[in-house]
Amino acid sequence: MNKRGFNAGILGIGSYVPEKKVTNFDLEKMVETSDEWITTRTGIKERRVVEEGQHTSDLALEASKKALEDAKMTPEDIDLIIVATMSPDLPTPATACFLQDKLGCTDVPSFDISAACSGFIYGLSIATAYVNSGLYKNILLVGAEAMSRIVDWTDRSTCILFGDGAGAVVVGKVPEDRGVLGFEMGSDGSGAKHLLIPSGGVSNPNTEETLESRENYIKMDGSEVFKFAVRRMDQVSKNVLEKLELEVEDIDLLVPHQANIRIIDSAVKKLKIDYDKVVVNLDKYGNMSAASIPVALDEAVKSGRVSDGDKVLIVGFGGGLTWGASVISWHKDKEAVYV
Repeated sequence: MNKRGFNAGILGIGSYVPEKKVTNFDLEKMVETSDEWITTRTGIKERRVVEEGQHTSDLALEASKKALEDAKMTPEDIDLIIVATMSPDLPTPATACFLQDKLGCTDVPSFDISAACSGFIYGLSIATAYVNSGLYKNILLVGAEAMSRIVDWTDRSTCILFGDGAGAVVVGKVPEDRGVLGFEMGSDGSGAKHLLIPSGGVSNPNTEETLESRENYIKMDGSEVFKFAVRRMDQVSKNVLEKLELEVEDIDLLVPHQANIRIIDSAVKKLKIDYDKVVVNLDKYGNMSAASIPVALDEAVKSGRVSDGDKVLIVGFGGGLTWGASVISWHKDKEAVYV
């Protein structure tokens, strides 16, 4: 029992994906690939893509509206906004500021975090710390990506993988036997070269040469990232369970980052968890980076797969290289908010 009498937890959740679909058969007409090849190696069948003029902050806005509705709140109830993204509207200002303006959250502090596909878990750790410290009461956390804007559609090794979408949660006070129980996170910058956008930053500004060589798009060493993901996804999951003195059997639902079905299958096998407890939706959306986990979690909640008191393990990995995991004791009664 903690001295506060409450824990930080999720009061509301929502998600949004663009209507436009790009199937594997569509990609067959764009690059040298096939539906069979993509499905066999990744598990992905289609992905969502933003329309012309639709931005990351627009996706975040729609997901945020749904999360606020689920929490029975209005924008006036939010006192901090955090957006996790690797595909911001602009390099600066933060996409969170654009979201703040579109929501109408007057004078609310807003900032982005960049941890690639681990971004939502990193953001959840920040929101949890703020709520538990008493600095902020209701925090809007969004994982939002327009990956189609930073993908090279002539590169068959990456364009088949990514999709666009957003997932949002409202983090606030819940009873002390519910909420976010703990985290395990880490990074290894020596592996940054395996997943990055080579140009556009201070170290390598965009020039005619970098644009011609398409260095302004995401590049990935698939083999190295795969090996890293398989190793870390299992390890970080076991570490957070050990830290919280929990067993795999105590977990009611596993929500992994939706990058590749073979990575998920490997983690499930190593963890020895029942596959019926695992959320998989990458066949519909591909890898939505920071949006992947909150969208998958929202779909699980909306479909009735999460009950009050269930222990949910979320785990992700991504560019940086970064990784993270968290266990949440689900709080379903949105009326029982501690103030």
